[in-house]
Amino acid sequence: MSFTVGEHSARHLRRIVRTYLCAWDLEELCEGAELALTELLANVVRHVPDRHCSILFVWQPDALRVEVTDRAPGVPYVKQPSSAGEPVDELAEGGRGLLLVEAVTDRWGVTPRARGGKTVWFECVAKVRAPDSARG
Repeated sequence: MSFTVGEHSARHLRRIVRTYLCAWDLEELCEGAELALTELLANVVRHVPDRHCSILFVWQPDALRVEVTDRAPGVPYVKQPSSAGEPVDELAEGGRGLLLVEAVTDRWGVTPRARGGKTVWFECVAKVRAPDSARG
């Protein structure tokens, strides 16, 4: 799907993610996937001048992969607390999005695109389940 996202787009896309995960019997992944998607969309709204991105949801057995691709230059990175003695603004509203993505997903990363831009992706993996015949 290709979108120009706004500040309220995340709510609608979270609903889409939840719908897919429920249909795939992967409800346990909803909270992490929704939060991670919200953070990636917030980065598009804040850092991509035209707010245009493509979003891909990929179902894998017992997992979900989400990719958000944009044409903006630069690669996002996890901001670490300063070791140069500069004070850390613990009340700052920004700068923690990728830390959250890292905390609520099993894997994430950034893939630069040959023609500019990048794809930021994450994967949420379901816990190993017992076969249906072993469930009581």
